[in-house]
Amino acid sequence: MKKFNVGIIGATGMVGQRFTLLLSRHPWFNVVCVAASARSAGKKLKDAVGTKWAMTEPMPEDIGNLVVLDAEKDIDKIAEQVDFVFCAVNMKKDEIKALEEKYAKAEVPVVSNNSAHRHTDDVPMVIPEINPEHIEIIPAQRKRLGTKRGFIAVKSNCSLQSYVPALAPLHDKYKVTKALACTYQAISGAGKTFETWPEILDNVIPYIGGEEEKSEQEPMKIWGKIVGDKIVDATEPNITAQCLRVPVSDGHTAAVFVSFEKKPTKEEILQAWKDFAGVPQEMQLPSAPKQFLNYFEENDRPQARLDRNLEGGMAVSIGRLREDSQYDYKFVCLSHNTLRGAAGGAVLLAELLASKGYFDR
Repeated sequence: MKKFNVGIIGATGMVGQRFTLLLSRHPWFNVVCVAASARSAGKKLKDAVGTKWAMTEPMPEDIGNLVVLDAEKDIDKIAEQVDFVFCAVNMKKDEIKALEEKYAKAEVPVVSNNSAHRHTDDVPMVIPEINPEHIEIIPAQRKRLGTKRGFIAVKSNCSLQSYVPALAPLHDKYKVTKALACTYQAISGAGKTFETWPEILDNVIPYIGGEEEKSEQEPMKIWGKIVGDKIVDATEPNITAQCLRVPVSDGHTAAVFVSFEKKPTKEEILQAWKDFAGVPQEMQLPSAPKQFLNYFEENDRPQARLDRNLEGGMAVSIGRLREDSQYDYKFVCLSHNTLRGAAGGAVLLAELLASKGYFDR
């Protein structure tokens, strides 16, 4: 695979910081520019971030020495340097939509971690193991935008990255009719650390703005189909969710309850999880976990501290599968929210797009 020059838009934030670590050692992607708000522009990235560096590993020196460009004013300058960009900006939704379309219309493909375009009907929202075929909508999007290369592709919200992958092979085989998911979400999902958010210590907050709606609605697009020049949402399964913020640094846990049209045995569920692989595994993409879904037999697993970094934080951990008195089954899931759920998921999506030729000139 050829090397692609990439930019990170929103490089100073927590997801942007995670991008810098993942891309500093990536075999296909070479970071040539970083961008952020006007207040950071003109500074070296390491100086713009300063004491707000939230990762446990140090900032890569070569990326840290890049001078930050203005994400809004320097689009043309960025377009001259890159084959595509990752976008993880902290702006109002309408501003993000407009900004990402400006990049696309400047013939810069955008792989976005933001929610703004997740429900734009010709923008693919992809978990690469589950709905890679949705990238085939890109020619229709390019036609709408009037572009030759530029487009927008997005990853789904981190809150559903733990349980939707676990439901996917079961839905394919046995048709999930309804599911209930209660998510217990890490503070890094809010861009926080324990140092910057001491109020979360010894506390649980039973509300995260917009998360429950995303958790219930986004899976419908992931399970949807391309019809003409748009992606039409699925109507099943019926999902209801509650999302809580808990005092965990990284790793979203979900307690899942599920019913089926045709109830499988416990052994059939475990086999479906064990066998589940997708295009990333078949193509051996650099960021793809070898075993996507991992089941733990121990009653006290998965645990965030022990299991969130499984396969570089790109695998999903599952445990405590058992029958339920109101649903058919219940189980627990875990995924790393800033890796599989955010920057890592976007990098894997970019690898899929690169392997299919969508960044070629």
